[in-house]
Amino acid sequence: MSIAVLGAGAFGTALAVSLAQNGPVALWARDELHAQQMQVSHSNARRLPGVNLPKNVSITADLGDVFDADTLLLAMPMQQMGGFLNAHAKALSGKTLVSCSKGIDIATGQGPTGLIHAHCPSARAAVLTGPSFAADIARGLPTALTLACIDHSQSLQATLSTPNLRLYRTTDTIGAELGGALKNVYAIAAGTVIGAGLGDSARAALMTRGFAEMLRIATTLGARAETLSGLSGFGDLVLTCTSVQSRNFKLGHALGANEPFDPATTVEGVATAKAVSKLAQNRDIEMPIAAMVTALTEQKISVRDAVEALLARPLKEE
Repeated sequence: MSIAVLGAGAFGTALAVSLAQNGPVALWARDELHAQQMQVSHSNARRLPGVNLPKNVSITADLGDVFDADTLLLAMPMQQMGGFLNAHAKALSGKTLVSCSKGIDIATGQGPTGLIHAHCPSARAAVLTGPSFAADIARGLPTALTLACIDHSQSLQATLSTPNLRLYRTTDTIGAELGGALKNVYAIAAGTVIGAGLGDSARAALMTRGFAEMLRIATTLGARAETLSGLSGFGDLVLTCTSVQSRNFKLGHALGANEPFDPATTVEGVATAKAVSKLAQNRDIEMPIAAMVTALTEQKISVRDAVEALLARPLKEE
């Protein structure tokens, strides 16, 4: 089964490096100059410095070089996926498309599998998600992820597993993609708590109540609670709420500390917070933390006012 990774960011590059242990992998970069730089240096200094690309990773900026692959891993920003799928629907017809993006499309409110089904109905949709940092995967450190596919494919699980990348499979694509998307929202909140100097106890409370919000909306949308309690939900939440490697946590920390943040950095949790807050409002689901993250990132409320508003909520049973 031939494999191509579409997206030469840090995570896409790391997946290509890991999968190259099993055989040849094509890695597509949107920017031709970026692709040329990687071809010459055999590295991705722009996105994943310090990691050498194996010889059997072929780098290209030509989509024609990757569309022949049987399995395509979509490692691109979530807000760009719908447009990409729509533009190349014919070429992607009948392929196995594995989303490696974490988020909710702000224009449609759909997750990655929803977008795949909408634009490429004959394609086989899957989700690869879970607690992972690109640098860890690329360095060969042990990592466990969730592979969600409605046909419970053992063959796809075997194809995408490597000596250091262990995949657990599920048929709950909705739960897997929502866990990966929603945890980014609470990573921003956790970063804000630490940046504002509110302490680890406050972060623990935030993570716990945030997880309750994740369960509340995910199960309403058709996810299984046990999926959210696994790698793609709780596992990813723990990682991103406790590590400075997380871009979402870094943004939150900057907000809490009132420090500047690079606007060119992709932070999926910002769009996800807005999208999920809208979904929650339309379905009358209580998600006060997500709502506060939306207000904070849109600069509609101060950190102090957000904390006071959450602490002033009515007392209730857990």
